[in-house]
Amino acid sequence: MTFPFDRRFLFVTGKGGVGKSTVTAALALALARRGRRVLVATSGARERLSTLFGVAPFTAESRLVAAGVWGVRIDVDAAMREYGGMMLKSRTVYDAVFDSRLVQGFLAGVPGLHEWAILGKVWYHSTETDGAGRHRFDTVIHDAPATGHGLEMLRVPKVIVDLVPPGILRRDAERAWHDLTDPIRSGVVVVALPEELPTTEALELVEALTSELGLPIAAVVANGVLEPLFTPAERQALLAAVPSGLAQPGDVGSSGEAGLMSAARRAIREELQAEHLARLAAVAAAYVELPLLPHGAMSLPGASTLAERFG
Repeated sequence: MTFPFDRRFLFVTGKGGVGKSTVTAALALALARRGRRVLVATSGARERLSTLFGVAPFTAESRLVAAGVWGVRIDVDAAMREYGGMMLKSRTVYDAVFDSRLVQGFLAGVPGLHEWAILGKVWYHSTETDGAGRHRFDTVIHDAPATGHGLEMLRVPKVIVDLVPPGILRRDAERAWHDLTDPIRSGVVVVALPEELPTTEALELVEALTSELGLPIAAVVANGVLEPLFTPAERQALLAAVPSGLAQPGDVGSSGEAGLMSAARRAIREELQAEHLARLAAVAAAYVELPLLPHGAMSLPGASTLAERFG
């Protein structure tokens, strides 16, 4: 199951701490190696992508961060100001209206408006063209918020389409929702670790995205996969050779027992990992496993190594 490299918009999300930024960087490099012009966009308070690419912190102006890869940070206030200016068709009028503390307080309390400002801005970059009418970027990847916030962000354009009266806001939301639900143009990349809680959350996310929202899953990515030392048969043999309860941490025995326990603990970990990986692979049209790197992946060399795994 190969990764769908031809999508124009990719939304990368998953449980916090599973390595979404690492996957975003690796995926961007993999796409760039195929000759695609890639924009990676982030909106989080803690922006990690610049560290991964070894460059200065991202700003609101997109700039080249690696061969074929550009980076941008979406600032919600700037996005709101830009969008409001477009809606009112006058920056002067917008400044007069939206600089009011009362109006700012009202906008801050409107559910989903900030999320739409961010998602709408990132989506806009996927439609952006140059002077010759060509798309500026072949693929835009959003290093999106974690599962709960990310899911709420993806719900917003549908809510606008369903509830907001006709106008500029609904028109733009309809265009974005059309693209987001098109499996040829867009897709969600769900990232998980091969552990119980991240795997379960990833499966619940896939269910919500497909059943509730009807959004296409571009791929499921299992990150931080431990390279197996034992075959399935060897794992079973090790577990059978260890007396019940002996493989628990803190057990003490002879040097031979210590070695056997160490191997058994590794076998247990591999067995559990294999179960979680099988669960993740079962729900994905495209499925990618990224190895746990011994020296970490928070660097350009690390992300470059992981990029090779996308095929």
